[in-house]
Amino acid sequence: MTGSISTSWLLSSPSNSNSASSSESYSFIATLKPFRYYPFQSLTPNRISSRSPLPSIQIRAGIRELRERIDSVKNTQKITEAMRLVAAARVRRAQDAVIKGRPFTETLVEILYSINQSAQLEDIDFPLSIVRPVKRVALVVVTGDKGLCGGFNNAVTKKATLRVQELKQRGIDCVVISVGKKGNAYFSRRDEFDVDKCIEGGGVFPTTKEAQVIADDVFSLFVSEEVDKVELVYTKFVSLVKSDPVIHTLLPLSMKGESCDVKGECVDAIEDEMFRLTSKDGKLAVERTKLEVEKPEISPLMQFEQDPVQILDAMMPLYLNSQILRALQESLASELASRMNAMSNATDNAVELKKNLTMAYNRARQAKITGELLEIVAGAEALRES
Repeated sequence: MTGSISTSWLLSSPSNSNSASSSESYSFIATLKPFRYYPFQSLTPNRISSRSPLPSIQIRAGIRELRERIDSVKNTQKITEAMRLVAAARVRRAQDAVIKGRPFTETLVEILYSINQSAQLEDIDFPLSIVRPVKRVALVVVTGDKGLCGGFNNAVTKKATLRVQELKQRGIDCVVISVGKKGNAYFSRRDEFDVDKCIEGGGVFPTTKEAQVIADDVFSLFVSEEVDKVELVYTKFVSLVKSDPVIHTLLPLSMKGESCDVKGECVDAIEDEMFRLTSKDGKLAVERTKLEVEKPEISPLMQFEQDPVQILDAMMPLYLNSQILRALQESLASELASRMNAMSNATDNAVELKKNLTMAYNRARQAKITGELLEIVAGAEALRES
């Protein structure tokens, strides 16, 4: 990213050559050759998610405009750096909550599915495990409350939109429960979505109270048979530099391939997160990235001191609350990590843009000073020769 200044002198003679007092006029032209820099709009996180080279743009501004532009970029750099530090401080706590909460939710799913399987062997029906022909699906879409986090919100809404289109192509109705201000604004503006409820986050970090509000709505929709299946669409936290939008089946409690439409075709999502936990050789299996001690499986011959329906009735609220709370925590951690990376890229772009603008400012100022000096020397020469 280099630039150079070419100078030229124009000598113009008077139009009347017979005039008694002929004089010569000089003018100075300084041309700043174009050089590559990152424009101001590239500082926004939505445009800096990819580090692709930007096209060369020529700066055409005066010294005063360049000085004001440099001050503006400095202020923007301070803001993005402050937002990066805040996101970095919050993402640690959110990451710890995700890591500490995963073992509990996964173990709860294992126990719940084992009890449900044992209850089915005894011909005991439980309302939340009954698999009905799917005519209507409820999608709980978890987004963020704020922007300036790269493509985080766009990825989740795009995932939900594709899922809705897939279900509608099969003739299945879909209702959306939106969680987060960005998702609320996205779905409420579009007529193709049937929005049941819009929920906004209340605090800095998700709590069980917020998860219980969503769980109560989901429970009432499924038990009243308004919907035949409930799916969670959220962003799974993988690391500080990676997060993936996923689909997670919440209700009913069934193995992969059991949820079918009226035609008998499976309506489960291919990349369903729940089936990654429950569909290995017909048994429960959890894929983990770290080594763990093998746990003994629950014996299928165990006897219940209480009625299995009572046990499931007591565990299902905990199951719904924990699964939704986990989705909220994973989404928050992914949002903060995405914002931290976006603000880091914005700060780097601001530093580079300030460097290029300072270079252009110094060259323009140097060209102006050099031009004034040359005009003074040329004027003195003209007076001496006359």
